[in-house]
Amino acid sequence: MDRAQQVLKRLRELADPARLPGMARYGIAVDTALGVPVPELRRLARLLGKDHGLALGLWRTGVHEARILAGMVDDPVRVTQAQMERWVRDLRSWDLCDQVCMNLFDRTPFAFEKAVAWSCREPEFEKRAGFALMACAAVHRKDVADEPFEAFLPFIERAATDERNYVKKAVNWALRQIGKRNAPLNREAIAAAERIRALDSKTARWIATDALRELTSPAVRRRLAR
Repeated sequence: MDRAQQVLKRLRELADPARLPGMARYGIAVDTALGVPVPELRRLARLLGKDHGLALGLWRTGVHEARILAGMVDDPVRVTQAQMERWVRDLRSWDLCDQVCMNLFDRTPFAFEKAVAWSCREPEFEKRAGFALMACAAVHRKDVADEPFEAFLPFIERAATDERNYVKKAVNWALRQIGKRNAPLNREAIAAAERIRALDSKTARWIATDALRELTSPAVRRRLAR
């Protein structure tokens, strides 16, 4: 039994099928899910350590939690563009999309390039992945200057009329996280949100109003003033 199959056996031991109906109510695709909580996956990932080969094997199983775990144990330095393209085409659930972006893709050398490219795609979860990458990079990539994040804003504005739930929420998420990164980006994000709010679109108005509520809040302003 190879290592991926050994880990899959452990995931089945940790599985709680009683969790599946609740996951489904939150919009998570459960057709390949086992019902393993994310904290358990994180604990298992710490025990396994970084292992690129294991990550590839776990992804190939097609099991929902195995794929989340794959993003946790993979080594971003070893991830290729071809792998990212294969994985993004496999996304069928918002939680897997977000977990892979926040645990792996945003740390790869191709994160910013893929964020832009995917944000222009038509498939719902590929497009969501583009904006999830923008949001996660805004949080995690302290090594990057402001300009790449400013460059994301036109793509956020362009997608602000997409009415699909998993896209519009990711567009909003990206706008908020960029605007919370620092004071100059806060001003840029607020200006973008104002332009989005002026669009003749209910979805755009929701994205902008929700983002502005947070970006202009006293709590955010105090944090950025430090």
